[in-house]
Amino acid sequence: MKTFPFWIFFSYLCGAIPTAYLMGKFLKGIDIRQHGSGNPGATNVFRVVGKTAGIITLLVDGLKGFLPVALALKFFPENLAFVIGIGLAAILGHNWTIFLKFKGGKGVATSCGVFLALLPIPTLISLIFFTLGLLLTGHVSLGSMFGAFSLVMSSWILDYPKILTFFSLFCSLLIFYLHKKNIQRIIQGQEPKISIFHD
Repeated sequence: MKTFPFWIFFSYLCGAIPTAYLMGKFLKGIDIRQHGSGNPGATNVFRVVGKTAGIITLLVDGLKGFLPVALALKFFPENLAFVIGIGLAAILGHNWTIFLKFKGGKGVATSCGVFLALLPIPTLISLIFFTLGLLLTGHVSLGSMFGAFSLVMSSWILDYPKILTFFSLFCSLLIFYLHKKNIQRIIQGQEPKISIFHD
């Protein structure tokens, strides 16, 4: 446990890497926060910079959550509370990154990476629901919330350790909270849709 602060710091820094911001700067010379929705996340990169850049951002953001948790599981497999703390640090690092004055993304991809390491089967189920939500509505935000809800339900139904189910519930509620403006725009009919297969 003496190494816990190091692991928390390492995980936070992994999560804090501002992938979307860097993609905007290096590929288009822009500050992604000043374009599109203004959110430094994969969806905004997809819209503003391009589909390939958006997919790369999505994968890297997922890896930011997966890598620290996978390493923590390898070295501390019997200490779930420790590993959960590592996962939470990565998510908080993405959402409130020190590199962008503590204003980051919404943590969907990074949370997905964290739970892919912790709850692989429920996470794969949640990805199916995310995809269905996206295809049926055209809204990434709705797909994300469908996925978050299904993650909690899947981990509960499949009887994973309660501490992991409660952690998934906490992270899902956080995702819903960070999408509150999206929810308002959906209600008002103003939330932009995204096209996956067409320009």
